[in-house]
Amino acid sequence: MAEVIKMPRLSDTMQEGTVAKWHANVGDKISDGDLLAEIETDKATMEFESYEEGTILHIGVGEGESAPVDSILVILGEEGEDISGLLNGDSAGSDEPKKQEEPDNDAPKDEAKDEEPKTSAPSESESKSAETKETTSDEDGARLKVSPLARKMAEDKGIDLADVKGSGDNGRIVKRDIEEFKPSAQSSAKQSAAASAHSEDAYDEQPVSQMRKTIARRLSDSKFTAPHFYLTMEIAMDKALEARKSINAAEGVKISVNDMIVKACAVALKQHPAINSSWMGDTIRQNHNINIGVAVAVDEGLLVPVVRNADQKGFKTIGEEVKDFAAKARDKKLQPSDWEGNTFTISNLGMFGIDEFTAIINPPDACILAIGGVKETPVVRDGSLKVGNVMKVTLSCDHRIVDGVTGAKFLQTVKSMLEDPMRMLL
Repeated sequence: MAEVIKMPRLSDTMQEGTVAKWHANVGDKISDGDLLAEIETDKATMEFESYEEGTILHIGVGEGESAPVDSILVILGEEGEDISGLLNGDSAGSDEPKKQEEPDNDAPKDEAKDEEPKTSAPSESESKSAETKETTSDEDGARLKVSPLARKMAEDKGIDLADVKGSGDNGRIVKRDIEEFKPSAQSSAKQSAAASAHSEDAYDEQPVSQMRKTIARRLSDSKFTAPHFYLTMEIAMDKALEARKSINAAEGVKISVNDMIVKACAVALKQHPAINSSWMGDTIRQNHNINIGVAVAVDEGLLVPVVRNADQKGFKTIGEEVKDFAAKARDKKLQPSDWEGNTFTISNLGMFGIDEFTAIINPPDACILAIGGVKETPVVRDGSLKVGNVMKVTLSCDHRIVDGVTGAKFLQTVKSMLEDPMRMLL
């Protein structure tokens, strides 16, 4: 019997998903655990594995297309099995068949006729309008099936859809076909003519990913809702660099400066619980667990996996977890549990040569610490001019929760930990 696999809810805030890539096609035999597709959620692009077995009879969402959670993603069954009932009854993603209102049996037949809706059948013009969204015609009048995204991409690139061979169901033209299209000499001339016609205002447009939409919404809400203020401090990193070199000399251990910063922040948060808080509207939640989010850049945007109970972990454990998160992020294997529950966030751009910057608070945190690079700088110590390793950090604070003095005291503690790393071991 055919089984419907629906668009999964892969994060707590996911409303719809976009199929970034299919790893299977109609007619392929699928086993439990086989990779079906890469699905782009509001937070990450994740690999989705099948939890059913069978032959793919129908793919409901093409590559590059979006669909709401619980709509039909794919149907598995036996080859040749009739799935028309599933498509008709489940096309809207509902678990229950639609019920039609029936006239009261006790009412006269004439009244029942009068009460029947008169708009149940779409007009001819409405049918044609809906049909043209998915189809068009080539020069010979043949009908072409085209996804909305593929149509938009073709228009932007000046590609004649009649020259494109569709690889989707029933020859449907999808995003992949436009991306991989190589024009012939004739179609190249058409494309060049179309391009020259728009040469004065040439530009490219890319569809906004689910992750980018979420980043835009969450950080806009944070920036324009939470009153930010910023505190910048210089930290002498000479002893921290010496300690790191000594630790990394041990076999099987390799920590980064960022791992030491995570630990220093965790210890400081323990001493300054107001920084480890969240604005809840009518209340301020003071979190008991110290869960530090570490911003990781990926092609699609920014992910913030969380080092949980960081105050209870040493440099080595923190370093191993951060490396594991970074690898998972690159391989698109992060799970919702990896990025939920942060109480404080660190964003480090020092490895890119950035001296200092300000970061937008990552809700529901009260603060985020922006880390610049460690730089050799002339410094005055004991009345003498010397070369020292200096790092600038900037703490962005939500003024609804944190006052200037509170933020300054927290930074002083972080500074003292990094300038004398042995204190982190107490």
